[in-house]
Amino acid sequence: MAIKQCVIFLIIMAVACSGCANYSGNTYSGNEARSAQVVKHGTVVSVKEVNIEESSGGILGAAGGGVVGGILGNMIGHGRGRTLATLAGALGGVGLGYAAGKAATNKNGLEITVRLDNGQEISVVQGADQTFAPGEAVRILYGANGAARVTR
Repeated sequence: MAIKQCVIFLIIMAVACSGCANYSGNTYSGNEARSAQVVKHGTVVSVKEVNIEESSGGILGAAGGGVVGGILGNMIGHGRGRTLATLAGALGGVGLGYAAGKAATNKNGLEITVRLDNGQEISVVQGADQTFAPGEAVRILYGANGAARVTR
């Protein structure tokens, strides 16, 4: 019984951590540290609230939910009843896990349109951890991996 509880706990933790992607304008990954970034200056034209959604969250949640649901269903009944409970638990777990995985990976974001000093307009989507207003002077940082972020 203790092994099943441990497995359930580990799967739940794996699903919960699958939504840990960070799109903050203030947070850098380890491989971005100590790397040069191109800096351009511009003015905010518009700011729109958006939803940032990871594509893998629902799939990971469904897989984990199916396993957990199957294990829990297998603890119910005997013989054919146990088989049906295992199947029902797995199917229910897939649905609940998919919904939970999607919810865990959705993040509030901003689509920030900036007119660069050279006249070009760009749009950057990033986490909503900073506020920006039209007319505000900003910097756009371009990383070597092609990612961009808006900052002050």
